[in-house]
Amino acid sequence: MRLSIRLIFLLVSVVFFSACKTRKFAQNNKQIEKQASKNNNNTFKSYNTLSYIDEFKAVAIEEMNASGIPASITLAQGILESGSGNSDLAKYANNHFGIKCTSDWKGKNYFRDDDQKNDCFRVYKDARESFRDHSEFLKRKRYSFLFQLDKNDYKSWAQGLKTAGYATNPRYPDMLINTIEKYRLDQYDQSETEKQKLVREDRVFTQINANIPVENKKFKPVETPPAGAKPILADGTYTVVKGDTLYNISKRFNLTVDQLKVLNNIADDGIKLGQVIKVK
Repeated sequence: MRLSIRLIFLLVSVVFFSACKTRKFAQNNKQIEKQASKNNNNTFKSYNTLSYIDEFKAVAIEEMNASGIPASITLAQGILESGSGNSDLAKYANNHFGIKCTSDWKGKNYFRDDDQKNDCFRVYKDARESFRDHSEFLKRKRYSFLFQLDKNDYKSWAQGLKTAGYATNPRYPDMLINTIEKYRLDQYDQSETEKQKLVREDRVFTQINANIPVENKKFKPVETPPAGAKPILADGTYTVVKGDTLYNISKRFNLTVDQLKVLNNIADDGIKLGQVIKVK
């Protein structure tokens, strides 16, 4: 009986603190939205894909010339990940690429459900800062081979992003390429001479090598297991709790989503509450 009372008290406490955290996140978001509305005189631009391209093609070209990421790739990713600039994350947080908070992030935060409830996303002062941070996000070891490609080779970049694990959707390269070709985004890509390419590669690889010792701190999203998450058992299994996804489980146990699927003979991305899955 005493055990049951303690269990009920524990469950009530978890629900209470979870509700408090959710309320705190909602209040934070309201402050961010209020400030964004003030900065925009309560009038936000409503983009269609063509007006989005026109608005941000210059900054995509600027980032391409600095780092070598094709402007077409950056624009296509922005279109797909921000709903052509109309998502709440883009509108209120100026975050066009869904980049999350990391342990060294000193800026403001915006919370929304993604891989788990109330994931933390970065808030930028303007969209240009978001585009610049997107380039910095790719300057790490796992994506380094991409910077050896020509900066007008969008097809190889699209395939390479999938190979490097940028997205779990197997259709992601096709989505990028189709978007680029539908809107002729490759017209903004520019070739470079062999000398220009060597100079750019030297600059970018110096930055990538400098990032390697601090990659976990600089790039790994802040991650907390969902409330009630259970530890891995001795037999290498884990029990799914509310808030779990294949993605956040894979990150917690240092696996890829594809490895989790193979270990558990899972065909799609769906998992169920209480499901026991192998994690090693």
